Amino acid sequence: MRLKGKTALITGGSEGIGKATALLFCKEGAKVGIIARTEKNLKKVAKKAKGPGEISIYPGDVSDEEEVKTIVEDFYSDFKKIDILFNNAGILRAGTVVTTSSDVWDETMNINVKGVYLTSKYVVPLMAKGGGGSIINNSSVLGMVGMENCMAYNASKGAIRQITRSMALDHAGDNIRVNSICPGYIKTKMDVEFMGNPHDAEEQLDKIAADMIPLVRRAEPLEVAQSVLFLASDESKYMTGSDLVIDGGWTTL
Repeated sequence: MRLKGKTALITGGSEGIGKATALLFCKEGAKVGIIARTEKNLKKVAKKAKGPGEISIYPGDVSDEEEVKTIVEDFYSDFKKIDILFNNAGILRAGTVVTTSSDVWDETMNINVKGVYLTSKYVVPLMAKGGGGSIINNSSVLGMVGMENCMAYNASKGAIRQITRSMALDHAGDNIRVNSICPGYIKTKMDVEFMGNPHDAEEQLDKIAADMIPLVRRAEPLEVAQSVLFLASDESKYMTGSDLVIDGGWTTL
């Protein structure tokens, strides 16, 4: 078990990459706390937990400072330490700089960027108190390259890469490693919703991936979760401030 005796807090843990990571961490022996706004979805994940670990749910909004502070304190009270933080919560909304409304811009930045800031703000002191740990921030290949009609998302994911570097430098002395993952096309509902939920969305996305991805397919959430596991474990103990790209070769083109 690669995470035996470890505790992990995961934002956006009710679906997609967050869900896959929570279930994998549980199998690897971790005591996992998952955060999302919808309690019933969190409960569904917790019921699927298998292995020697456990999954606890903490409903809340990562963009709300008081809610984040309370969740982190509750998790620490429950498990007495925080070894791993996976800042995974995020949203994707369509729009150019002209068509993106102020509300969409604010919502995107509040969840994708402020959420990373707030959760880290309250976790880092407790993680340092326990002797250190690993923080993984979910950026995207769209923090590295551009894509049309998702300006706010692109901006938010670029910001996460820079937050990662800043945190890595600021907290190396606390024995806290901070890295980001940069996933490409992953089989989650985010891209389907971005397309407007057409009936053939999955087929369209598979064709897009086949046309532009060297590995000619989209990744399963578990394939990303396995990379998060590597960064969370001691196997990556000399890595900090790095971006781990999981994109099937997209950014090599």
